[in-house]
Amino acid sequence: MRDEVLARQDIATDVIKASTKRPPQKFLRKKVRIDTNERPGTIIIDTSRRFLYYVEGNGRATRYGVGVGREGFGWAGTVKVGRKAEWPDWRPPARMIARERKKGRIIPSFVKGGINNPLGARALYLHRGGRDTIYRIHGTNQPWTIGQNMSSGCIRMMNSDVKHLYKRAGVGTKVIVIGPNGRNASKYYRERGVDVLATIFRN
Repeated sequence: MRDEVLARQDIATDVIKASTKRPPQKFLRKKVRIDTNERPGTIIIDTSRRFLYYVEGNGRATRYGVGVGREGFGWAGTVKVGRKAEWPDWRPPARMIARERKKGRIIPSFVKGGINNPLGARALYLHRGGRDTIYRIHGTNQPWTIGQNMSSGCIRMMNSDVKHLYKRAGVGTKVIVIGPNGRNASKYYRERGVDVLATIFRN
């Protein structure tokens, strides 16, 4: 029993240590200047650049670094935030479980919310036409994966960033996802550089 408790403590310590690793500087949260016709409160995700923008209005946006779908799992389209959850449980789709099993990797059908959960601290569930797309914007306990193509199509954020976004983006928020080739990105936005003072004094 004692060995089991110690093993659990070691795992928790490893997760906490891992969660302190940070991605490259370019993927840390910043205020930027942006040209867009989208309304304030809109989320724009450029998966080719691995950035998520929360449109502020007046030519400004908050830019967050994100992790995106690996090769073969990229996607594009306009969706909405259908629901939100704090420290969400994870129920991987049956096809993901089957796909990973073929690779010799067994993943559970359910993981309770918490520090060991792949969905991290918060999740915004993306819906299209009132139906769940199975894609989410969510936190991660692997922040070093931000800026990389590693997911099965979901958008990963550092836990601190997804908490920040969660407070601002309500159910019904419009989310534009630009695909991995970056096609038509200029139709939705053009970034004009970091707003240095706003980044220094950001909320």
